[in-house]
Amino acid sequence: MDSLFTSLRTLPRLTKQCIAVACDVALAWLMLLLAFALRLDQIVIPSGEQWWAYIASPALAVPIFMQMGLYRAVLRYTGLSALQAIAKGAIIYGVLFFGFLLITRPEGVPRSMGILQPVLFLLGIAISRALVRFWLNDTSGHLTRHTAERLIIYGAGSAGIQIAHALNHAKSYKIIGFIDDDQTLQGKTINNWRVYAPKDLARLVQEGEVQSALLAIPSLMRTTRRLEILEQLRELKIHVRALPNLENLASGAISAGDMQELGAEDLLGRAPIAPNAEMMAHTITGKIVMVTGAAGSIGGELCRQILLLHPKQLLLVDHHEYGLYNIHRELEPRAPVDVRIIPLLANVREADKLLTLFKTFRPQTIYHAAAYKHVPLVEQNIAEGLSTNVLGTLHAAYAAIAIHAEYFVLISTDKAVRPTNVMGATKRVAELVLQALAAASTSTIFTMVRFGNVLDSSGSVVPLFRQQIKSGGPVTLTDERVTRYFMTIPEASQLVIQAAAMAHGGEVFVLDMGVPVRIAELAKRMIELSGYSVRDAEHPNGDIEIKVTGLRSGEKLYEELLIGDDPVASDHLKIMKANEKYIPLAELETQLNLMIGYISNNDIKALRNLLLHLVDGYIPDGKIVDWLHQYKDL
Repeated sequence: MDSLFTSLRTLPRLTKQCIAVACDVALAWLMLLLAFALRLDQIVIPSGEQWWAYIASPALAVPIFMQMGLYRAVLRYTGLSALQAIAKGAIIYGVLFFGFLLITRPEGVPRSMGILQPVLFLLGIAISRALVRFWLNDTSGHLTRHTAERLIIYGAGSAGIQIAHALNHAKSYKIIGFIDDDQTLQGKTINNWRVYAPKDLARLVQEGEVQSALLAIPSLMRTTRRLEILEQLRELKIHVRALPNLENLASGAISAGDMQELGAEDLLGRAPIAPNAEMMAHTITGKIVMVTGAAGSIGGELCRQILLLHPKQLLLVDHHEYGLYNIHRELEPRAPVDVRIIPLLANVREADKLLTLFKTFRPQTIYHAAAYKHVPLVEQNIAEGLSTNVLGTLHAAYAAIAIHAEYFVLISTDKAVRPTNVMGATKRVAELVLQALAAASTSTIFTMVRFGNVLDSSGSVVPLFRQQIKSGGPVTLTDERVTRYFMTIPEASQLVIQAAAMAHGGEVFVLDMGVPVRIAELAKRMIELSGYSVRDAEHPNGDIEIKVTGLRSGEKLYEELLIGDDPVASDHLKIMKANEKYIPLAELETQLNLMIGYISNNDIKALRNLLLHLVDGYIPDGKIVDWLHQYKDL
């Protein structure tokens, strides 16, 4: 039977359609024989004008069924819509066949045959289609039962049922059933899939019935209960996936390949912090808003959040052509009809070009996200890091003052606090620039937002760990003791937007992110939620090793969010602010002019010494590793 199934499955589509037509012709004749037998109480071998009935039946039925699309359907996926088409086609056929007998009156053919045979024919077609579908599905399942991934769906609500139907015919999955907290559903079946209690899951995994789980609980979002479920699944060492895009699910455009890995929010280990809607809208709704670095992870998410708040215009500024093209293409279809999105290719290091953009479009609120942020790269390219992170911020800030912009928000980092690397030091100098300008009492409100690592941003450990796990490991850590503050990309973007609403000028805002996360624990969590076990000295037979590579140049074991120890509460429960020490503008401008000269001469040693002078607490962790500096000395 398996070989017959394989042979039929590999036949050309036209051949399969011809077989289906031939079967329906034979079925039409068989139902005529049965109808004659039922009507005349004997088997009647056709003769004379009775042959007209045998000719007319398939001659009418086949074209009608073709028109109804019955021969285009894939039999093993035949469902309610196909049965409705069969019924409709059979009714049309019955009317025409009865009319034919009524008009032609062939001798030896009772007129009641025009009713009896179509009814039998309809039943025969429906039964034949159902039998073929059952046989094909049963045989297909027999062939794939050893290789299909045994999947259980967590959540027996509408989303879970929809995805179960969408995946039911995927050869790579075998749906075992549902898990649901609702006791009224437990023990019952939904479309032949049993609903289990959460306590049953460990047994199902132990018995080999379940290999992976799909979270189909969109209503829970990121609540505490969802986190509890993830911890339960993590302990079972099964692969956990997330619900596909709900829009695709609603349209029925879901396939096995659409299954998603868990989002960064699920890896955080805490519920995300909800934004304040009034604060979110304060500096955006109805205003011309500019985002520099719009093609980056944070800049792009800022643009998405801003668009939801209905600005008058959204200006996307970036020097990365392809990245800018992508974010503009993504946002344009989402924009309200009266919101214009304008992509602007520009480099923040070019002061004249930036000033021209500001004077032309006159943004009221500027979110400055343009920066080089990868620690090792900036450490190895010091002049470039300073040019973009410090001078780029200076140019954008002066341009904002020139047009009397209302708000200017700098995206900063926890690495600016007592930095051990050039990237953190450059971001602290950028903060000093805004603090000095804010103290100079300009009409523009300057503020800074400092946050920790952003899950799933470019350069984040999450996409790196995902790729390493997918490749079978090892997952690489610089040090098992490393801890970091983490937040999601939406959280980081919402913090930036809300900070502007609370700003009076010169503040540094930070998010209360709770306790820092050990990177080693994050790696372990990702491995286990991918269905693997960690291989170490205690578990030599584990799947994936966590390998320690050593701290990179400029990397700290832990990060801080505040330079001082006196954070002040803000109007948002989860946001703190600090007024930290700054350098007066006149003195800072002198130092920045020196910086411009050192950059022009590529004097890396002088640049490093300047950073040591400007940034309190900056303690480089080793020798200069800038590439130009190293090769210049050779």
